[in-house]
Amino acid sequence: MERRTFLKGSALLTTTMLVSPSFLSAKETNAFGIKEGTRKFTITNKFEIKPSDEETQLWVPIPLDSSYQKVANLKYEGNYAEAYIAKNDYDTKVLYAKWNKGTKKRVLTVTIDMVTMQKEHNLKLAKNNMNYPKDVQKFLEGTKHIPVSDKMKAFTDNIIKDAKTPLEKAKAIYDWTVTTMYRDNSVIGCGVGDAKKAIEEKIYGGKCTDISSVFVTLLRNANIPAREVFGIRVGKSKIAKACGKADANGLAKITGGQHCRAEFYLSGLGWVPADPADVTKVRLAEKLTNADQKVKDAKKFMFGNWEMNWVAFNYARDFVLNPKPAQYPLNMLGYPYAENGEDPLDYYDAKNFSYSYISQEHK
Repeated sequence: MERRTFLKGSALLTTTMLVSPSFLSAKETNAFGIKEGTRKFTITNKFEIKPSDEETQLWVPIPLDSSYQKVANLKYEGNYAEAYIAKNDYDTKVLYAKWNKGTKKRVLTVTIDMVTMQKEHNLKLAKNNMNYPKDVQKFLEGTKHIPVSDKMKAFTDNIIKDAKTPLEKAKAIYDWTVTTMYRDNSVIGCGVGDAKKAIEEKIYGGKCTDISSVFVTLLRNANIPAREVFGIRVGKSKIAKACGKADANGLAKITGGQHCRAEFYLSGLGWVPADPADVTKVRLAEKLTNADQKVKDAKKFMFGNWEMNWVAFNYARDFVLNPKPAQYPLNMLGYPYAENGEDPLDYYDAKNFSYSYISQEHK
């Protein structure tokens, strides 16, 4: 789709949003000057995978449609034998592409126009009812990396011992997570997100998936539905350079910009955003402590808000991709996943994989 068409479509979408009560106000209620409203991005993903004597398969995570973001347009082109959008468990969408054996370089370009919506949640609307809708109850269950057990419940009970309501319990768990855990830049990618190992062995250093996974695990063991949300930073942040940057024209090189956030469910509010990992990232990147005002401001903002310079892909953990790959289950899907024959490519090594992501913000 031509850029002019995207902007026209986005303008219509924006007009629709402006009549919604959620977007009537452009009020600024945080320390960073982040206001309610919309941002528009075009994301371009380019793949040039080396020729192989084996069949090559590629699964590319595609942004989800939600109350906080919309896919305005998606197109793809390349020299694949077949390609299509496939649905997976956790309502996860991927672009699946396959190349037959041969000497040609495997080429694919994916272009996605996105609109993100900055929205503030009024936590005062939270209710104490813990009888959750059926589609939400799935996010109370344990997985391999997010265990729900008597041992984890006992650990969690100690953290929430002074909390009475679900909101107070979620806040106590958030406070414990951002205070106890810390960002470890030596961890590859976003981390494995093995909350069982982190809690049982007291490994409190990690990256965004590690920190979000511990947060989600503690919430589920407190009988509060929660999930990690895998996505990618696509534009400049008002909070800190560490949380997203772009040039003066809004162009951002976002290869390796994957970032995992989290959500928890409260009656009266629905899904509530949180980003404990970015509190620890700001603290480390700017050499601050928990006593510094900027860390206090980031901690306050990121319990109930996300800065929407980021696009969400999915909530999937410990699941089997569709079509079924040779290697399964997959721990998570924030990065593209590919196999030559039965051998997976290293998605942390974008250069050798090889792929590149860029994002252009539109004013």
